[in-house]
Amino acid sequence: MKKLLAPSLLSADFSSLENAIKKIENDKGSVIHIDVMDGHFVPEITYGEPVVRSIRKLTKLPFDVHLMVTNPEVQIPLFADAGADWITFHWEAGVHVHRYIQMIHERGLKAGVSIVPSTPVAAIEEILQYADLILVMTVNPGWGNQTIIPSCVEKVKLLKKIREEKGYSYMISVDGGVNSKTLASVADAGADVIVSGSAFFKDELNWNY
Repeated sequence: MKKLLAPSLLSADFSSLENAIKKIENDKGSVIHIDVMDGHFVPEITYGEPVVRSIRKLTKLPFDVHLMVTNPEVQIPLFADAGADWITFHWEAGVHVHRYIQMIHERGLKAGVSIVPSTPVAAIEEILQYADLILVMTVNPGWGNQTIIPSCVEKVKLLKKIREEKGYSYMISVDGGVNSKTLASVADAGADVIVSGSAFFKDELNWNY
């Protein structure tokens, strides 16, 4: 499977999102990663459904909306209507994970499940067969410019092994601390979708996949 580069708008200039999207299109981006933060699940607040709706018309690239929010069941319909193609929510954010996946699938979208660094892969094994994407956070969510946590890369290897053994079809995504020095390690571990923020927008990623 071709590896997909998913630049994160979190590291873009918010006053010039159209130019940021053009850069993603021109610099080998395959997916636009949109981090939605509510100030509760994570301390920061980014942008909501109106912003996603307003930039939807600027590109045909798929939007992976990463919901770093509590009560994802409230936000899923809003971002589905705003133009998301993939919606990724956090395992830690709610109890009814299987239902959240169903909600996303009922809207014809890809469903992703994300785990923070302290959550083991074993916690999500029950729902792996239903998910389209598993997003491994390789830093603690909520801030940019963090250093990758090496132990999280081992989760990528484990997820790849489980996928092969069970015949599952989910993609594996990595988000956090990906730059020219760490790119090869996450790619070689088995990541299919690689999220990069500051390194991408500073032209420091050296993408060759």
